[in-house]
Amino acid sequence: MFCGKRADGLCATLSTMTTPRQPTALDDFLFDLRGYLILEKAVEPALLASLNRAFDNFPALKPGEWWGNAQRRDYTDATGYELHNCVEAGEPFEQLIDHPSWIQYVRRYAGEQQSYVEGLFIDECIASKRSAGGHHPAHSGGFQGAMRGAYRYKDGLFRCGQVNIILALNDIGPGDGPTMVVPGSHKSNFPHPKIGDYGRGDRMDTLDGAIEVHLKAGDAVLFVDGIIHGGSSRTNPVGERRVTIYRYGPLWGSTRYGYEYSEALLARLTPDRRKILQPVAPLRPGKVCR
Repeated sequence: MFCGKRADGLCATLSTMTTPRQPTALDDFLFDLRGYLILEKAVEPALLASLNRAFDNFPALKPGEWWGNAQRRDYTDATGYELHNCVEAGEPFEQLIDHPSWIQYVRRYAGEQQSYVEGLFIDECIASKRSAGGHHPAHSGGFQGAMRGAYRYKDGLFRCGQVNIILALNDIGPGDGPTMVVPGSHKSNFPHPKIGDYGRGDRMDTLDGAIEVHLKAGDAVLFVDGIIHGGSSRTNPVGERRVTIYRYGPLWGSTRYGYEYSEALLARLTPDRRKILQPVAPLRPGKVCR
């Protein structure tokens, strides 16, 4: 077992890489209270190195251009290089689909456990790199939030519409453009005064109640999408912020922008990984169903 200090000073007890980490009673308490968790040393050094090599080899795409079955699709002009459908960008990204550091967490929080539609689906998977000046504006929150990112706990079960894993591929501290959240805002009943229509607002840097989530390379932050979140301004003039973003939801979901996975990718995946990317296989004439 590994016990490390979180950014907030609390001790996180996490299992080794040989078996999937399981949410603890403290994890459930803090996730319900704050809407996020920090998973320290989530990814092993070898996989971290492979992911960084893959980032080094990304082509210089313009926004909208495709690279195989992945596409550069920046959320805004300031969010940086964002490669959507990144699971198609190489084997290291496939390992993140059901990584043992978080798969049991997302199953518990977003997998519709103990229901007739139990299971997961990856809504979006993005490889993101951001240089000096970039940021992601504040968005989401419990007030008038979409069901897609809603937080719910009832009858002893979590029913979250979407749970995100942001994995840091390099150290992300002050000035590096860290993710910022407003703890507890996933259950807010009032709008944040600085967030406008459809839950999108100004820079996170000056948002009242927001805190920075600092991560070491290989750490991950897990959060319900309904929490107010975004990326602070990167003021560090050198290097870049590198993260992967995997958004998990119930198996009945669909991709936000309509991306589909290639048959080549689906064919080489393990059955468990394929079931997460394609939990409901196409039903066509002639197929026997039970």
